[in-house]
Amino acid sequence: MQQFDWADPFLLDEQLSEDERMVRDTARAYAQEKLAPRIIDAFANEVTDPAIFREMGELGLLGPTIPEEYGGVGASYVAYGLVAREVERIDSGYRSMMSVQSSLVMYPIHAYGSEEQKRKYLPRLASGEWIGCFGLTEPDAGSDPGGMKTRAVKTDGGYVLNGAKTWISNSPIADVFVVWAKSDAHGGGIRGFVLEKGTKGLSAPKIEGKLSLRASITGMIVLEDVEVGEEALLPEVQGLKGPFGCLNRARYGISWGSMGAAEFCMHAARQYGLDRQQFGRPLAATQLYQKKLADMETEIALGLQASLRVGRLMDEGRFAPEMVSIVKRNNVGKALDIARVARDM
Repeated sequence: MQQFDWADPFLLDEQLSEDERMVRDTARAYAQEKLAPRIIDAFANEVTDPAIFREMGELGLLGPTIPEEYGGVGASYVAYGLVAREVERIDSGYRSMMSVQSSLVMYPIHAYGSEEQKRKYLPRLASGEWIGCFGLTEPDAGSDPGGMKTRAVKTDGGYVLNGAKTWISNSPIADVFVVWAKSDAHGGGIRGFVLEKGTKGLSAPKIEGKLSLRASITGMIVLEDVEVGEEALLPEVQGLKGPFGCLNRARYGISWGSMGAAEFCMHAARQYGLDRQQFGRPLAATQLYQKKLADMETEIALGLQASLRVGRLMDEGRFAPEMVSIVKRNNVGKALDIARVARDM
């Protein structure tokens, strides 16, 4: 037998490779030293600092699973999850910025793009020089992306896109737009297009007054007769499997990130219970307070192990999307419960 470590109950640290621990430690140091001092003001004033992308890029935290030849570091999906956990330990908005860039912009360009697209976009996205966004959700097509109205019409030199996307993270400050549209030239099938800031007819107004994710800028993408060349089309995928392939990776990262947020809440509630004296003893000395902490500890420990397992299966090429759904649904739900109880405590 050995002494129990409440901060790492199932010895997760021992289950990681040396490289994964190094990535985790890099992300933790950055989050604590660079993100934590910003978040109070950023959340209060609904401000997003674009420099965060360049800072993350310098440390290899953007698109870490992308091969080195395209600007990534060739890290494991477990390492990607560990980054999400550390960043969301500070704020969910910062994790959203990172995971959109990594899973929803860099991943589809790498998985579905041409060699020219990979060479052009991935290194600058990995460095944070360029900021990306992912245009799938529409005003009338949220949970039902197959009902999208955005259309791509074939022309002699390429395509003309018309439509609108909404609730798009990063869009008002984006340089690169991965947009999904139904293409008449492909039987009405859904195709991906890579658009660039400044293209005529492309605009991205900010959505103001959010109550959540206030440190992460959100906007729309408006497409008014946007003309693009054939080279803008992502050639290697058609149908909803394109955007869903991206979302599977992002949702996996959220399963880790939500546990980071839950850990912060639990640690804060624990420390408050130790510091706050009532009736001659700390609040944490009461059984009700301890029971709440024990519930949090249990759910976080189990959730992290589940995400670790799915990450290993992703790295082995043996995961199914339903696995991601299970851990994302479970961990986010438990993290919300933990945040609410911690606030009450």
